[in-house]
Amino acid sequence: MKSSVRPSFSMLTYHDKEVFDMTTQELLQKAKASKAAMALADTDRKNRALLAMADALIARADPILAANALDMEAARGTISEVMLDRLALNENRIAGMAQGVREVADLPDPVGVVLNRVDRPNGLVIQRVSVPMGVIAIIYESRPNVTSDAAALALKAGSACVLRCGKEAHHSAAAIVAALKDGLSSAGLPSEALQLVEDTTRQSAGELMAARGLVDLLIPRGGAGLIRACVDNAAVPVLETGTGICHIYVDQWANQTMALDIVENAKCSRPSVCNAAEVCLVHRAIAEEFLPKLRRRLTEDRAAAGLPPVELRLDRSAAAVIPGTPAGERDFDTEFLDYILAVKVVDSLENAVDHIAAHSTGHSDAIVTGDERAAHAFQQRVDSAAVYWNASTRFTDGGEFGLGCEMGISTQKLHARGPLGLAELCSYKTIIRGSGQIR
Repeated sequence: MKSSVRPSFSMLTYHDKEVFDMTTQELLQKAKASKAAMALADTDRKNRALLAMADALIARADPILAANALDMEAARGTISEVMLDRLALNENRIAGMAQGVREVADLPDPVGVVLNRVDRPNGLVIQRVSVPMGVIAIIYESRPNVTSDAAALALKAGSACVLRCGKEAHHSAAAIVAALKDGLSSAGLPSEALQLVEDTTRQSAGELMAARGLVDLLIPRGGAGLIRACVDNAAVPVLETGTGICHIYVDQWANQTMALDIVENAKCSRPSVCNAAEVCLVHRAIAEEFLPKLRRRLTEDRAAAGLPPVELRLDRSAAAVIPGTPAGERDFDTEFLDYILAVKVVDSLENAVDHIAAHSTGHSDAIVTGDERAAHAFQQRVDSAAVYWNASTRFTDGGEFGLGCEMGISTQKLHARGPLGLAELCSYKTIIRGSGQIR
């Protein structure tokens, strides 16, 4: 089934137009056919391709922005303002996308790295060596920048890349892919190694999940429903990127000014992303002093500055101190992705840790405290991919961790955890060198 949402042909070159007449299965076959060439590409050629891809994004900024305008027009009134911000592109954001691709080019090649070597008494030399995954498929929603980030990482890791975005961003993604394909082919690598699925219905997502023999790794990046559908239904290997119900615990020994800065940054700097804070836990010993400050900072001060105020959803103890919206049954289990913060008063660090264990998605959680022992206990006991002491959860990001752009944030424990960079997009094989040994 073909989607009615498709890029204007005026935005695409001839070879791109051909792509958008293909079924999902045909795209997958083309990607599979190109993976050998990608696996054999040396570092220099991959880097030249990436730099050309970055240049192409800048050169084709006008058609990319025109495509994004179509997406924005269609989405306006159907999604929230913060989600519209995720969807929106401008010249600065395109420049940022291009810079992200260049940063991936600057990173060491993850392919062919000797991860381990064992010299056996019988003379065998056994090496574990990193190798490309093959074909990496990514299902994502309404963030156009994911298109270039995912493509750059997969291609640098020596794999073909199949992208399937949500319908809200499809015009934008098509224009971005058209630019990236130009850069890829200019370096002598097959443009078929980068594919964008035309069909934005559930059918295409199901096809990717079932594409055993065609997809070597599937990465879902989006809301809880998308991720759960892939984890529960896929017949191909899935690298789970998690939703972010991230917590800030303000301990009784916290520097309260620091805590206010961290909470506001974690909640408000970009509320629509997965590393934004959704819950603030406050130690009972400072609740009467700290909560009025928190309310003032997130509501009155922001409104006075012309910024969106935060709706505070309060548990019973917090509501006894400050006014706000009574917290509902699901508010401590919700990724709001909006200017909404659930607030709870806890009796102790142990109580905070227990609450996080019950409600966190294992993404990013933070403690603000001046007590090193409390910080150490929190970081040891909280079982999340990233655990912070006196810092915002907004740092859980591939670029901030020195990985370049990222494929997502893994909340699982097998193979990869935290920001997914180049190393996490490779597998390995064992290379054995002998001199006639038999067993």
